[in-house]
Amino acid sequence: MKTIVHIPNVNARESLKDKEREVNEILHGLGEWKGLDPATGFHLVQARDGRTLKVADLVDDSDPARRSRVLTALKDPAQKNNRDHVDIIIALGMAKEGFDWIWCEHALTIGYRSSLTEIVQIIGRATRDAEGKERSRFTNLIAEPAAEQAAVAEAVNDMLKAISASLLMEQVLAPRYEFTPKNIGPKEGFDYGAEGYKDGGHNIGVNTDTGQIHVEINGLVTPQSPEATRICKEDLNEVVTSFLQDKTALERGLFDKENTLPEELTQLRMGKIVRERYPDLSDTDQEAIRQHAIAAMNITQQAKLALAQADANGGAGDGTVQGNTALLDGVRKFVNVRDLDIDLIDRINPFDAAYAVLAKAMDEKSLRQVQASIAAKKVSIPEDDARELAKRALQFKNERGRLPDINSADAWEKRMAEGVTALARYRAQAKAAQAQGKSGNG
Repeated sequence: MKTIVHIPNVNARESLKDKEREVNEILHGLGEWKGLDPATGFHLVQARDGRTLKVADLVDDSDPARRSRVLTALKDPAQKNNRDHVDIIIALGMAKEGFDWIWCEHALTIGYRSSLTEIVQIIGRATRDAEGKERSRFTNLIAEPAAEQAAVAEAVNDMLKAISASLLMEQVLAPRYEFTPKNIGPKEGFDYGAEGYKDGGHNIGVNTDTGQIHVEINGLVTPQSPEATRICKEDLNEVVTSFLQDKTALERGLFDKENTLPEELTQLRMGKIVRERYPDLSDTDQEAIRQHAIAAMNITQQAKLALAQADANGGAGDGTVQGNTALLDGVRKFVNVRDLDIDLIDRINPFDAAYAVLAKAMDEKSLRQVQASIAAKKVSIPEDDARELAKRALQFKNERGRLPDINSADAWEKRMAEGVTALARYRAQAKAAQAQGKSGNG
């Protein structure tokens, strides 16, 4: 594949601390070095299959004249549409020197990049449209925490950030959703398939002009204000970005699944993020934004899982669906087997698909080491979470006519009851401290 390789920063755990050696090892791995092209400054490497690969080295800055020649060759407008002009580019920082390589199919980045913006730009290099290019790939190689290590916190931290970036890019590259409550009728400009829109059916509409997907959800809260409506239509990715960068959500959702209810992520963590981002909006608007953001994230992830399962079973995931239609096919598989309800969506862990990939990529011993490291940090219910659980408990009481039961078999009902108890304890402690303060002043 036409590839940009980003070698690690010298301070990264993955670095050999010698950038020239790293470039030489990459060239050696590709094949036998045959010299430099005098016109472009590209390395010429004969691969084992006999091809001569052209490799642009943007790491070596010891010879300014040669580096300038390489950059000039990469920027040459006459070569922009020539797929065979260069095969591989090796860079240290983000390759941002002004050239636009539309043929890039693979961004291979070694070591986590601390800036999410930089990762988005790196991936953007591989997502340019070019004739005959049907897909692109982003690979981030990071140090796997060794199971023998006593301290794995730093490696785990990098892993969480890399997963966060990967999930974010899936969300950014996904089509925009148009979510509505159930049975409001077809939306203008959307195609609902050969049978059209069906009242009471599992309707999926596609706007071929905009790429939007219309999905109906039972119990979905509709935004009331123009600003909340705008956010639900245009800014959901910003909300999802904040959620994916929430370390607590990532840790609990990925590596403490046994002890973390999905609602703690979808309702508590996402609810807190929305309230902090949009404090001036009403409770109804905040809940509408929360629901829309979780729906966008969970439907994208479940669509991925549906496609992966179809591939595993030798079903419709046989490679016949490609490009932009792949995610739509996964959404249809997910939605067609169930009547979508916001309560159902809230009961799905948003990191299920990521965990499925991770469990295959890591050996069981290392995975358990990471899980143990994160589970060890388990804390009691924080006061903010207790307050939010108490609010959810009040909503539960309004709907069911009773408070949540701490002995309930339903885990979420039990958690809400625990939140009410915890909040009562926090308030009692505050009251006692206040009384003690008055007594001391007396």
